[in-house]
Amino acid sequence: MVAITSVKESRERVVSSDIPEIDLQWKRDKARKLMVRACEEFGIFKVINHGVPKEIIENIEKEGKNFFSLPTSDKQKAGPPNPLGYGSKQIGYNGDMGDLEYLLFHTNPTSIYQRLRTTTKDAFKFSCVVNDYVDKVRKLACDLLEMLGEGLGLEDTKTFSKLVMDAESDSLVRLNYYPCCEGNSKEKLGIIKKKDDKGPRIGFGDHSDPQIITLLRSNEVEGLQIQSPWDSSVWIPVKSDASAFFINVGDALQAMTNGRLTSVRHRAIVNTQKTRMSTIFFASPSLQTLISPLPEMVTHEKPHKYRPYTWAEYKRIMYSLKLATNRLELFLSDYNDNTGLLRLV
Repeated sequence: MVAITSVKESRERVVSSDIPEIDLQWKRDKARKLMVRACEEFGIFKVINHGVPKEIIENIEKEGKNFFSLPTSDKQKAGPPNPLGYGSKQIGYNGDMGDLEYLLFHTNPTSIYQRLRTTTKDAFKFSCVVNDYVDKVRKLACDLLEMLGEGLGLEDTKTFSKLVMDAESDSLVRLNYYPCCEGNSKEKLGIIKKKDDKGPRIGFGDHSDPQIITLLRSNEVEGLQIQSPWDSSVWIPVKSDASAFFINVGDALQAMTNGRLTSVRHRAIVNTQKTRMSTIFFASPSLQTLISPLPEMVTHEKPHKYRPYTWAEYKRIMYSLKLATNRLELFLSDYNDNTGLLRLV
C-alpha cells in the first residue's frame, strides 16, 4: 500500500491500494479460487469481461442522467422514499444525511413503472431500460454466486443463486447521483474538506450492505472507498472503471458463510469538479428466507457464529438503526441483548 494522504483529526487515513480483479475469461477454477480469496480478505472484487452488454449499461446511465436533470418538483413525484422511490440528502429514517440524490426500486417491473409514471413522459422507456439492466445483472450475480459456491466447496453450488432467482426475491436496484461540489481545483478526491475542515465531504456514509451481494458500476468519476479490513481508521479509494462491475459481500452472505466471507464497509466521497452516478443491484433473498450459517461452514473449531434470522427480521432491525451501525453484531450467537434492540421484531 502506498500514497497515504491525510485526513481527519481522528487520525483517519486514506491509503491507495489495488482491489482484486477477476477476469471472467480466465479458467473457471482460477477465477473462483481468487474470488473466494478476495471475499475473505477484502470483501470486494472487480469483475471484467462480465458479459453485460455495453448498450444495456449505456441506456440506464443515459436514462438516469435524464431523470436527475429534471426539475426538482418532477423528481419528487417519485418520492418520498419509504424506503423505495426518489430521495435527496436524507438517507433512511434515523437522521443520516448524504450529499446525493437517488432512486431506489424493487426489481419487480410493475413497481419500477409505478414509481416513474408520474415523473416523466418517458416513464415506460425508462422502466424498460431498468428492467433490461436488472435481467442481465441478476444473471451475472447468480453466475458469480455459483462460482463462490463452488469455491467454498458447497454440496449445492446454487445455494446462494437460488435465493436471488426466487420469484419473491427482495432484490433492489438503486441509482445514486452525486453532484460535484465547489472546491479548489488542487484538492484531491479523498481530502475534500467539510465546512468544519475535519474530513472529506461525504456523499454516502460508512456502512455495509445488508443483502447477499452487491453489484455496482459507476461512470469514470471516482468516489467509492472501502474500509481496510486490517485497520478501521484506513480508507482505500477504489479506482473507477466504467467498463467493470465491483462486487461486494453483504451481511447475509457473511452470516451464511459463518463469517468466512467479509461484508465490506464502504462509503462514497463527493468529487470537487465532476458529477458521479452509480448504479447498484442488491441481490437479496425473499422476506421469509431463513438466514443462518450453512452446515459446510460450521465446524467444531468454528461453531455457529450467528443465530438464524429471517430476511424480513433483519430489514426491520436495519431500518431502526443508524447507517453506520454494525448490524450483524446484534445477531451473534452469543450476543447479550442489553439494549432491547432485538425485541423490536
